[in-house]
This record gives sequence, structure tokens and C-alpha cells, in this order.
Amino acid sequence: MKRLFVLLLLLICCSISCKKLLDIDSTHAVSEENFWNSHEDTRTALIGVYGLLRAAMADNDAWWMYGELRMGDFQSVQRQDLKAIVKGNLRAAYPLLQTLSNWRRFYAVINAANMFMEHVGDVRERDPKYSEQNMKVDIAQMRFMRAYTYFFLVSVWGDVPLITSSHDGEFENKARDDKETVLAFVEKEILAVAPDLPYKYSTDDPQQLGQYYNETSTRWAGVLARKLTAYAILAHVAAYQGKYVDASVYAQFVLDNYSKGGSYYVGTDELTRGTGFFHWKQDNHLLGFNFDWGHVDATFSGHLEELTLARPVVDKALPDIYIPKDTILSVFDKPLDERFSLDTLSGIPTSERYFTSFNTQTPIFQKIKVIQDGNTSDPSFRIFSSTIIITRLENITLLQAEALAVIGQQQKAIDLLNTIRDLRKIKRYDATVEGDLIDAIFRERRKELMGEGWRWFDLIRYNKIKQNDPVFMALINSGGIYWPVADEVITQNPLIKQNPYWQ
Repeated sequence: MKRLFVLLLLLICCSISCKKLLDIDSTHAVSEENFWNSHEDTRTALIGVYGLLRAAMADNDAWWMYGELRMGDFQSVQRQDLKAIVKGNLRAAYPLLQTLSNWRRFYAVINAANMFMEHVGDVRERDPKYSEQNMKVDIAQMRFMRAYTYFFLVSVWGDVPLITSSHDGEFENKARDDKETVLAFVEKEILAVAPDLPYKYSTDDPQQLGQYYNETSTRWAGVLARKLTAYAILAHVAAYQGKYVDASVYAQFVLDNYSKGGSYYVGTDELTRGTGFFHWKQDNHLLGFNFDWGHVDATFSGHLEELTLARPVVDKALPDIYIPKDTILSVFDKPLDERFSLDTLSGIPTSERYFTSFNTQTPIFQKIKVIQDGNTSDPSFRIFSSTIIITRLENITLLQAEALAVIGQQQKAIDLLNTIRDLRKIKRYDATVEGDLIDAIFRERRKELMGEGWRWFDLIRYNKIKQNDPVFMALINSGGIYWPVADEVITQNPLIKQNPYWQ
């Protein structure tokens, strides 16, 4: 019954929102005795794992709370709980911070993936329509999703319990494993499954022939883990550990093969348009979790727009978070930058794709603004459907530039940095004017990925490379870069110890 309870929770998740994530018709009502009997069941369970991770990232805007706010460019207008995160006061007595400190929703993803892998063989035995190749691709996705979830857990909490079986639907009381052990597992898992993942689904890729679950390729565009997804995340995992030779190898695979997966470099207008890059589902999303207006999947919460937009973009007096004018001017200091630039003589912006209302007290960050279906002209209807983008081609390009600069391949790093600068119509890198190459690469990441949940993690990597900020290095060495573990988790599992920095 414990297992049935977890399955029912999983299926409820699917029927409410997870099926919409992948644009799948919900026609499957299953009972205990009938589940894990057919390929329809594996599809339902597989979609459920993706939906659970999407929900974990969207809940309380977690993706941005963890990656964008702490010591970042955004400031809170009025909310004290957000001000606490910005300042790094993560033990402050706010319900939001206790919720964000609780990792159980991510372990729900891991548990569902573990359960899938424990039972998928039953379906293979019982349903002749469920082919060996279909099972192989499904298992590869579930192992990837579990591995990526562990990478994210380590990025946020450091040491975490490594659990690889479902334990009949219950969370195991287990102590925290060393983060290096968990990351070694992550890398090994993703490397093992990458060869089994296709570049695309339902396109007769050698790894996935025919129509995947009898659906065309448009159903699966950008919503399932693919080969490029695996290597992109491997590059992030290696860079996080400072293993830049490995990071370069993984990133280069993406740069050599991105067109096979339908990816391309995004122009600035497409990046910032409501119907552009963050809209719906696309092959160009190396890893993302989409919300589709057309499938009644838009929500008020769980999107950056909930925090950043206000008048004149939507009918809201003030945003919850904003980037101060001084910060904007210090970051966007290049003339004619298509993202944002200012005419120094008149003080009037020459490009407002990232910001509007610049000359007010609280400029509005409007880079991401998928309101309704991205086409609305009615600012009073504040419901959003933007995709949570985990990584994209431009991110990997700058990550490869970072890796190459660290290992001493300067010219190749400069070429990649200039690939992004050319894309945004700003002058190419000039060492005599701009100085250190690594500084220039991280400045470009700050501009390009603003609002996408990477600022905090970039600060950690930058300071590990440069080691010239004693305060930040003390934070790294003491474990202060990680979040505290929620009191609820520690109470329920006495084997879990609080991060020493937060004791």
C-alpha cells in the first residue's frame, strides 16, 4: 500500500500538471493491479518524474531563489524574506526560507526515478509492444534525471544522502554522503547513459527509432533529456568541481553537435520577445521545463515574471525584485549592446530589451516576459507561461570559454567569448582595454544569463578560480555557500546533521 500511495501521488501530479508539461492527452486511469503492466504505464510514470522536478523548481520560485538572489544583482523592494536571501541570512524566521531549506521535494523526484527503474523490467516482460530499445531510452532518461537532481542538491546543500532505491515508497533514514562521492556518482551515471540518448525523439535517431510512444517529434521538442542535455550537464558538473579539462571535453561535444539536436544561437530579439526563446517548448532548450498556455498550463506563480514585472508591463504597482540603476550601468557598460545600453550624452536608453522604466526608482527587468501566451497587450492579466531554462547553447559557449581560459587556451577562449559578443552586437574583447580574460568571460555571463538562475553559482566558480576575495573565500571554506537544512528534515531523520556553518 505504501508503494500504491506514492504511485497515486505521482499520477495525481501527472493529471494536474505533469502531462501538460509534455503535451500528452490524459486517458490513463490505473489501478494497483494494473500498473507496471504496459508501455502506457511507463509513459505515465516517466512523464511524472519530469513533472515532479518541474514542480520542485517552480515551487516558491525555487530555481531563482537558489541561483539568482543571493549576493546577486537583484534587490528586494519591500519583501523582508527576499531581502534575507539577498543578504545571505538563510536562517531568518520566514516560512519561505524554511520551505526552501527543505530538500524533500527533490528526493520525491529521485524516489520516483528509482521506482521507475525497479519496475520497468516488469513492463518489458508483460507487454510485447514495449521494445527493448524503448526501455533502454526510458531508463537512460530516468538515470539522467536522478543524476541531475543530485547535482542540483549538491549545488544547493553540499553533502546530501545518496539513495538509489525506492525503499517501498518511503524516504530512507540515511546520513549525508560526501558531496564528492555524490558528484562522482552523477558523472558516472550521465556518462553511462549519454550514448543511449537520442539527439531528438521520433526522428529515427539510431538510439530511438520510430515514433516515441506513438507521438511525433513536435510532441517531444525540448522537453525530454537528450544526448546534448547529458553533455551540457556534464560540462556544468565538471566546472562546478574545477575539473576544467573535463568540462572542456564535455562542452566541446555540445558545440560540435548542437545542430543535430535542433539548437542554434539565439538573437537578442528572440531571446527577449514574449513569443521567443522562453516561450513554450523548443528543441533549442538544452534542458528546460515548459509551461504551455495552449494546454492550460500557465500559472501566476513559479515564474520569474511573478517577481520582476510591474507597470507598464503588467498591472502591478511595484515589482518584488529589481536591479538598481547603478548596477545596470556598471554591468551594461558597452555602447550599442542590444540587451541594454544607454546614450551617455542624453541619458536615454538606446536598447531596452532587458529593462524598461530605466529612469524611474525601480527599473523593470523584462528580459523574460511570457505573459499568457506571449502575445497579450492587456497588462491586467498576470498569468505566465515561460519555460524554466536550466541551460542553453550560449551558456555552454561561455562555460567552454571559461574552461579554456583556465587551462591556458587563451585564443580559443577569446573566440568563444566573441561569439556571444558578436551575437549581442558589442565590440570584441580587447585585453589592453578590458584586462583579465577570465574577468571578461564572467562579466559576459553576468549579462547574458541575467535572470536565468546562474548568478550565485557563477560567483562561487569565479571566486574559486581567482581566490582574491577573502570574505567570499571564507564563505566557501566554511561551507557557507550552501543552504541550511530545514529543521523538519533534521527532526524526521536524526542521522542528518545541520551544515556546520548554520549550526
